[in-house]
Amino acid sequence: MIMPICSLSRYVKVSLLFAAIALFSMQIIAGQRITTATQNEDHHVAVEAWRAARHQGLSKVDGWLTLIGLEWLKEGKNRVGSAADNDIRLTGGPVNWGSVFLENDQLHFVRADNGIRINGKTLDKTRLVPDTEGEPTVVASDTLSFHVIHRGSFGLRIKDSQAKALQDFQGVLNYPVDTSWRIDGRFIRAAEGTSVEIVNVLGQVSESEVYGTMEFEMDGKTHSLLGLTTAGAENLWFIFADRTNGRGTYGAGRYLYSDSMPANGRLMLDFNKAYNPPCAFNDYSTCPVPPQRNRLDLKITAGEKDYHPEAVIKQVIPLG
Repeated sequence: MIMPICSLSRYVKVSLLFAAIALFSMQIIAGQRITTATQNEDHHVAVEAWRAARHQGLSKVDGWLTLIGLEWLKEGKNRVGSAADNDIRLTGGPVNWGSVFLENDQLHFVRADNGIRINGKTLDKTRLVPDTEGEPTVVASDTLSFHVIHRGSFGLRIKDSQAKALQDFQGVLNYPVDTSWRIDGRFIRAAEGTSVEIVNVLGQVSESEVYGTMEFEMDGKTHSLLGLTTAGAENLWFIFADRTNGRGTYGAGRYLYSDSMPANGRLMLDFNKAYNPPCAFNDYSTCPVPPQRNRLDLKITAGEKDYHPEAVIKQVIPLG
């Protein structure tokens, strides 16, 4: 049967319309694929840049790899130097550096050797600012230095800019960058004044302010993490443990900062930026460990792996 001219015209128009719709849909899908691929590539570049900065930070001459000692101060006079009869014996520098005086939570240092520098200056006596009050006062001689920390009591954190751990450092192994571990989760703001007890590796307990809880779905389950904060912070800090700890990642857990603060009840967390605490690199740090609420029944195969220098040397890897 021959189709009437008018019907044929209508048929052609409809066919052309469907073809146009199909072409438009294909263009949208192709555009979405290009956008997704571009976003994934941008994410990969951003994470690699973050890891390079992390590597640079660990390579600093005053970074965590230079920490060689932690000595607690007694009330009164604490003689410091390389001689055996000092209260705190250092591995080098003058026989007698001077003395740290601790009196009613106030600290000052009196130097005994002209080669000692205090914040780079040749001062004979100065107040020592601990790390809990801002930038700590640094007392140094050649490659060695110390400053005061406060962790329930006062102690000297001792560093060597030529420490073997720093000399041997080649980088930290990471899991491959995986966009699926960049998670957009719900965020529930905590009531004002909410806090949680955080224990450090020395067994000391402190209170940390809780900003809120992030929730996300993974492997068919809902998981949650407490986000910690300090006054004026522009991001949140997460101390977490997961089922990779001791099986590829550092046994005591890892740390992670959000890239920004929560907005409209949502928060993005990128586990590709999960990193090892200082305790993974030396025996003299006072790292906080994950609270019970932040122990995940989940294998987070993203971010930094456990630090084993010999394993890094065997592999050729980009920075980090």
